[in-house]
Amino acid sequence: MENNNVKFGSFFWRISSSHMITYFIMGIIAVSVLNYKESFENPPLSYLMKPMDSPWIAVGPVLQIFRGLVFSIALWFFKDNFLYNEYGWLKLWGLIVGLSVLSTTGPASGSIEGLIYTKIPAISQLKGYIEVLPQTLLFSLFVFYWYEKPKKLWNVLSIILVSIIIILCTFGLLASSIEL
Repeated sequence: MENNNVKFGSFFWRISSSHMITYFIMGIIAVSVLNYKESFENPPLSYLMKPMDSPWIAVGPVLQIFRGLVFSIALWFFKDNFLYNEYGWLKLWGLIVGLSVLSTTGPASGSIEGLIYTKIPAISQLKGYIEVLPQTLLFSLFVFYWYEKPKKLWNVLSIILVSIIIILCTFGLLASSIEL
């Protein structure tokens, strides 16, 4: 079923805020569970990743708005395939996992290219799936059900949560900038 009433502005907000919220939640969990601080400070990831006390790490979740824009533009042309179809969330998740996680165009960690071409041990790469797969699944579910059961509450809640993320990241940025 096609719905021509979907406006790009609301689509962008739903995609971007869903991405930011799920990215932030899973990132907080992953920092604890996967011990990113130690992993990012030691080879091989220390060659690729900024340390956890970097201002860029602190501001990273807010900058996901730009990824949200890219996702929105890319997904806009396929929205009718996943928004109002049975198992649309699964179609969206498959699309994201297939193109953004497993089959990147470069040797990103955890991708097929990364497993083939990088020196990063496979187990180190695959540990990232503990964060990435649930995050993309939650994102797909949020977007799908937000369209399936639209309510003003979801808009208000998303504004509150994104605002909290911005405030927390601002505090993190300020804390990372202060010399002790």
